[in-house]
Formats: sequence, structure tokens, C-alpha cells
Amino acid sequence: MAWHEWPLIVFTVLAQTAVGAYLLVGSVILRNTLTTEVSDRLHKAMFFIWVLMGLGFMASTMHLGSPLRAFNALNQVGSSWLSNEIFTGSLFFALGGSYWLLALLKVGPIALRKIILVIGMLVGISFIYSMIMVYLISTVPTWNTLYTPLAFVLTAILSGLILGHLLLTIAKHNNADMDNALPLVGAIFAAIYVVIVIGQIIELHSTTSALGSAMDIIPNLMQLQIIRIGLLFAAIICWFIPRLIKARPTLFIMLLSLIFILLAELTGRGIFYGLHMTVGL
Repeated sequence: MAWHEWPLIVFTVLAQTAVGAYLLVGSVILRNTLTTEVSDRLHKAMFFIWVLMGLGFMASTMHLGSPLRAFNALNQVGSSWLSNEIFTGSLFFALGGSYWLLALLKVGPIALRKIILVIGMLVGISFIYSMIMVYLISTVPTWNTLYTPLAFVLTAILSGLILGHLLLTIAKHNNADMDNALPLVGAIFAAIYVVIVIGQIIELHSTTSALGSAMDIIPNLMQLQIIRIGLLFAAIICWFIPRLIKARPTLFIMLLSLIFILLAELTGRGIFYGLHMTVGL
């Protein structure tokens, strides 16, 4: 595990979770099916999306050494994926935060707010894309694979859906069909997640450099993967409990599910950074 890379681990997981939740909540808002009271509560609950984004960016500055270095990284926007990542992440934060404040305070035309919401959603997607491209490095064979974009996207989907569902639960929304559908969608993506983890382990056996096999980089890799999958299953089980007992999700059960999925993703991202291996010596 690459715990020394904890700033990047925290940043990527929390940022992807925030984007995923924003996409879900934004989609619900755009459907215009919420009552005024539920909409007001949901916009208040969206505060926690920006808390995660703020914590993520704070963690990322620890990796840079100084927050001021982030401005230097912006010098290469358009030609550097790292610069693009910082730029799109900051723009997502600004646009999403602006929409949230305008909606919370009920300032400006609703149509304009929704335009900002949609643009923020699109920028959030480009933010995740930029994050993916940062790590597709030809000299790092353990990262330069299909498993990197799949892992990042699945973090946004699984963690984002659970966080988004938690926010909807806080808002006391009245869509029972959504309460039933979201855990089912999550379970499908969790199954894909497990298949991807197994596929990556198989590929690591054939990934080598002059220093040895990729499987040898993390001595307890299999144990960590088992813990990761166990936490994933715990998150999905908690998420499914209300559906199984035909009850509405509670704040406690959704929060528990979110904690488990974040722990699973943080473990998985720690494995990801720990598998860094360059071609040659």
C-alpha cells in the first residue's frame, strides 16, 4: 500500500465521489419531480458534496507541498493533463458551488440556474476524464491499462450513487421507485467491480519489468484485495437492507453504506498507487 501517497488517495476518491453524487442529484433536479420542500432540503444537503470537494483539494495541496504551486500547474492548461485536472476540478467546484448557492438563496431565473447546473455536470465529467489521463503513462505499465479508467469511473458511480442517495434520504424525497432502483444499479456495478479486480490481478501476473513481477510490489496484495471486496460487499448489503425489508432508507443505514464504500475505495486507491512500477530499471 502506498500510504505515503495519502493526499492523492484522498483527493481522487473524494473528488470522484463528489462528482458522481452531483451528477445523480443534478439529474434528479432536472427531472422537475421534487416538491418545493424536498427541493429546498436537497439543496441544503448538497453542502456535503462541497465539503468532500474541499477536503479533497486540501489533501491535494499536501502533495504539491504548497497551495501556491497549484497556480503554477495551471500554466500548462491544454498541454498537460495535470494542469487540465486542476483547471477542470477548480471549474467544477466553482460552477457547482455557484449553482448551489444560487439555488439555495433562490437568486436568478430557474432556467439560468439549470444551465449552470448542466454545465457543471459536464465539467465534472471532464474533470474525471482529466484525472484518468494523468495516470495513463506509457512508462508505468501497471497504470497504463484499461483498469485505470474503469476504476476511476466506478468510484464515481458507486461512491457517488451512495452519497447522492444519502443526500436524497436527508431531503426526505418521496420517490420509492428510486429507493428500490439505486441499490439494484449499485449491485450491478459492484459485480462489474469484482470482475475488474479479478481481471487486474490476472494481468498483474504477466506484467513485469527488469526489477520483477508487478505482483511482488505489494507483498500482501491479495489480503488487501479481499478486504477491499469485503468492504464493497458490506456497503452494498447495507444499501440493500431497506429494499429487502420493504422500508424507506434511513440516514443511519445510508451513512453506514457510504462509510463502507469510501473505505473500500480508499483501500483500492492505496493499492493503485502502491502498484506504481516503471519500465526498465
